[in-house]
Amino acid sequence: MAVLKVIAGSCPGQIIELHGERCTLGRLPSCQIVLENGAVSRTHAQILESHGAFYLEDLRSRNGTQINGEPIQGKGRVELHHRDIISVCEVELRFLLKVAPDDSEPARPVDAADAAAGTPNAKKTLEATDTSPRPKAPSTPRPPELVEDGEASSISSSFDVRSPILEITDNLGGSLDIDVVLPRILESLFKIFPQADRGVVVLQDPSTGDFQIKAFRLRREGSELDSARISTTILREAIDKSKAVLCSDAAKDPRFLTESIANLRIRSFICVPLPCRSLDVRGAIQLDTFSLAGMFSQDDLDLLASVCTQAALALDNVRMHQAAIKQRDLERELEFATQVQLGFLPSERPLIPGYSFCDHYSPAQRVGGDFFDYVALPGGRTAITVGDVAGKGVPAALLMARMYSDVRYTLLSQPTPADAVTKLNEGLSTGGLGHRFITFALLVLDPSAHTLTIVNAGHLPPLLRSKTNEVKSLGLNMSGLPLGIQHDLKYRQTTVKIAPGETVLLYTDGVTEAMNHTNECYGSDRLAARMGSAGGDVAAVVEAVIEDVESFGDGLAQRDDICLLCFERHA
Repeated sequence: MAVLKVIAGSCPGQIIELHGERCTLGRLPSCQIVLENGAVSRTHAQILESHGAFYLEDLRSRNGTQINGEPIQGKGRVELHHRDIISVCEVELRFLLKVAPDDSEPARPVDAADAAAGTPNAKKTLEATDTSPRPKAPSTPRPPELVEDGEASSISSSFDVRSPILEITDNLGGSLDIDVVLPRILESLFKIFPQADRGVVVLQDPSTGDFQIKAFRLRREGSELDSARISTTILREAIDKSKAVLCSDAAKDPRFLTESIANLRIRSFICVPLPCRSLDVRGAIQLDTFSLAGMFSQDDLDLLASVCTQAALALDNVRMHQAAIKQRDLERELEFATQVQLGFLPSERPLIPGYSFCDHYSPAQRVGGDFFDYVALPGGRTAITVGDVAGKGVPAALLMARMYSDVRYTLLSQPTPADAVTKLNEGLSTGGLGHRFITFALLVLDPSAHTLTIVNAGHLPPLLRSKTNEVKSLGLNMSGLPLGIQHDLKYRQTTVKIAPGETVLLYTDGVTEAMNHTNECYGSDRLAARMGSAGGDVAAVVEAVIEDVESFGDGLAQRDDICLLCFERHA
C-alpha cells in the first residue's frame, strides 16, 4: 500500500496511508489529509491512483505544490515515484510505494492533520482516511408466521440434515451471484427433503408484480412436468400475506382447488416467503410432492422457514453488494467528470506587466456549471470571461464544456466583444438548451490603453474597488438577457478606464446567494463591503471573500457553485 511519510512538520516519521483512487490535501475538514496551516489552501492538491500508478496534481493553490523542489502548477498531473518528496508550504511528505523496514516506526494511529500540522485533537484517524461507503450487514429478519395444516408425519425428520444445512450455508456465503446460489440451495433442499419431487425459487418483479422463476429443479427428469410452471395461487397466498404455507393434501384443501394446481399434479407442498429487508425484493421457495406417501409436515415447514431466512439474508447481501458496485462506478464516473471539467479551466493565470490575477472555483457537487476563462486576443488584449449555467451537476457541466469552446471561437472570429456575445447567444438559442439559460460576463482588458470593455448577458455586475477602497458596480445599466433566451438579441458593450491601484472582482451567484441558518442571503452589499475592507493583493481579496462567505454560512453545506475572479492594476 502506498503511503506518505512526514519528514518535515510537527510529527516527523508518522505514516499516512493512501486509500481509494483520490486523496485530497488541504485545510478543509472534508479533505482526506487535513493540513491545518494558514499558508495551505482549502483544497490544495490531490493524489490520484490509476492502475497502480500515482499522480500528484495542484488544485490551483495559492502557494503552490512541489515535487523534489520543482513546482508543478500548470503541469496537470505529475507522476509520483518511490521516495519523491512532496512539499506543501511548510510540510514535506515522502511518497513511498511500500514501507521499508527503515521507513516505518511504531506509533499510535495519528490523524492526518496531526501528522502534518501538530493539531492536538484528531478529526480523523489515519485508518479512517478511506471514506468509501461500506454496506452494513442487515439484522436477522423475523421468520414468517407459520400456518399449521393438520397433523402429518415428517419423512425428513429421520434424515440427518446437518450436512445439507451446512452445505446451504456454504453456498449462501460462497458467492454473490444469485443465479448461482439459488440452484445450489434447491440441490441441497432435495437432500434434506427426500419426498420433494419439485422445487422452485421465485422472485417478484417490483415494477410489474409478475413472478419470475430464478431456480427450478425436478427430482426425476424427462416427465411432462419438466417445463418450469408455477401456480400463482400458492405464491400469492405466501408472499402477499407473508405467511409460510403447508398443504398436506391439495386435492382436499378448499384454498387450493384450482386447475393449475391439478394440472401440475401437486398433492402436498410447503411454500415459505423470503423475509428480505430490501423493499424491492419479494419472493418464496416452494417444494412440491406428487404422491400422498410423502406428505410434508409442520416440522418440514419449520425447517424450510429457517433456510428461507438464510436465503433472504443472502439476497439482501447481494442487493447491497450490487448497490455498492453501482455507487463505486458512479463515483469513478463523477471523478472522471471532475477531472475533465478541471481540465477545461485555465491552468495558468495571465502574465501581464503591471497586472496580477487570482481566481477560485468550488462546485457545489462533484461537477458544476460555473466556469471562467482567460483568452489571449490579438493586439496584446486578454478576454476575461465568467458564466453560470442554470442548474447544477452533470447537465450543467456538459453545457459548461460546450461554452468553453464556443466562447473561444466567437471571441476570435468576431470583430467586437458585443458581436462575439451576440453570435454566442444565436448559437445557444438554436442549440436545444431546453429550459436552461446561461448568465455570462465578458471583459476585454487592453493593458496598453488600460481600458476594460464590458459585455454583460444577465450576469451579476463586476465590482470595481478604487485606490481609496470605494466599491461600485460596472456596466449595471447596460446588461442584456442571459444567453439562450432570445435568439435575435443584440448585446451592447461599454468601455471604462482602469486606474493604478484599482481592483476588479467577477463572481457568480453562489457567493451572493449563500445562506445562513436563518435563510438570510449573503447578498451583494455584504460582498461589496468585504471587498472594500480586504487588504493585501488580489489573492488576499479572494481569500477574504471566501472566508467571509464560509463564516456567514456557519457550517451549512454549499448550495451552489462558487466562482471568483479578481485582477488588479499596479501601475
